[in-house]
Amino acid sequence: MSAFTVVNPATGRPIRDVELATEAQVDDAVRRALAAQRAWAALAPVARADALRAFAGVVEAHVDELAALEVANSGHPIGSARWEAGHVAQVLNYYAGAPERLLGSQIPVAGGIDVTFHEPYGVVGIIVPWNFPMTIAAWGFAPALAAGNAVVLKPAELTPLTALRLGELAREAGLPDDLFQVIPGAGPVVGRRFTTHPDVHMVVFTGSTAVGTEVAAECARMLKPVTLELGGKSANIVFADADLEGAAASAPAAVFDNAGQDCCARSRILVQRSVYDRFLELLEPAVHAWRVGDPALETTEMGPLISAGQRDRVAGFLDGVDVAFRGAAPEGDGFWLAPTVVHASPGDRIAQEEVFGPVVAVMPFEDEADAVRLANDTRYGLAGSIWTENLGRAVRVSRGVRSGVLSVNSHSSVRYATPFGGMKASGLGRELGPDAAEHFTETKNVFYATEGQDTA
Repeated sequence: MSAFTVVNPATGRPIRDVELATEAQVDDAVRRALAAQRAWAALAPVARADALRAFAGVVEAHVDELAALEVANSGHPIGSARWEAGHVAQVLNYYAGAPERLLGSQIPVAGGIDVTFHEPYGVVGIIVPWNFPMTIAAWGFAPALAAGNAVVLKPAELTPLTALRLGELAREAGLPDDLFQVIPGAGPVVGRRFTTHPDVHMVVFTGSTAVGTEVAAECARMLKPVTLELGGKSANIVFADADLEGAAASAPAAVFDNAGQDCCARSRILVQRSVYDRFLELLEPAVHAWRVGDPALETTEMGPLISAGQRDRVAGFLDGVDVAFRGAAPEGDGFWLAPTVVHASPGDRIAQEEVFGPVVAVMPFEDEADAVRLANDTRYGLAGSIWTENLGRAVRVSRGVRSGVLSVNSHSSVRYATPFGGMKASGLGRELGPDAAEHFTETKNVFYATEGQDTA
């Protein structure tokens, strides 16, 4: 067994070492999860619901602790981290209502009764990224557990601390032993074993499109269902009739939140040419006012990038580009990078590839058709925003843009009560929303003959 040193990205200093699991340990965890799942699925739905509510209550009681862990491990500003921890409890509470609402159907047929059942897959393997370790984990494990599955969760090597603590809190809340296990480890070891293990019956992956493609290919070899939430290059479309002041004031949060390390980041701003210069005049002071600094301070809006390697990778995108203006960031220890706005053309690398950092490309468009064309001119299709006061245009553009999650005159992407997921290279399947628990089940159809079958 080897260990990984977890580092505070705001200081560059080590926090603690975390042991990384071997393939044999993954196999042992899956074996135990399989046994726990059978007992869990056999419980009355109300008992599973009560258990998830108890888990939510324990998480609520530890919000401050979880938030402090996320500040130290991920560099998230304390206000954001506190919201994220509370969001985990909200997601658990929401899906606590699912066990009693996984309703089958009675289908009219001749000669008998036909009904359907929602059967849990069994053991679900969940692979979580480093950018939002708590929230994305909860989007998987809460509905999976609600549907009667067991969960084996692999956090990212860089950010395992909140996931490990959530695993402990699940047991403190009274969830059965081995039902929800957190297994830190390397992707090629733990993650790959999820895709190849015959008793891991479904895989949920959030991460890059490149790795997600490999995960999907591995799962396909075993005909194993997979949900993929992958990359993005989302467009923030600003029409001339929009509230330009509101659009410009909100744009930094839409792309620089979590230092731009967000698959939903509106990392392309498309502005109608007639108001392009005016929009940039409004955007510049908003970017300069964006507060980057110590994530432990309540006033901080953006912390560091997750690692030195990620900072250097993002900085590489800025080589040779036309920088319009920059914000400010601390110097010295930590993995800091100033928010940056660049002029770009549609074919530029920075307008096509996911930067995953605090960089936004701004481009003009001519008319509505041109805006839709440019918005769709990447291989991604996750999120996006449309700013206009024209209702008809808002409807037309929202139907024309190929993205799974859009918002009009706002930048909302994620609500636990609404579905989330991407199109094109941004993923497969949907998370969250009222149907998420059902996605962790298989539909079983049963016909009960009532005519001509009596042998008595």
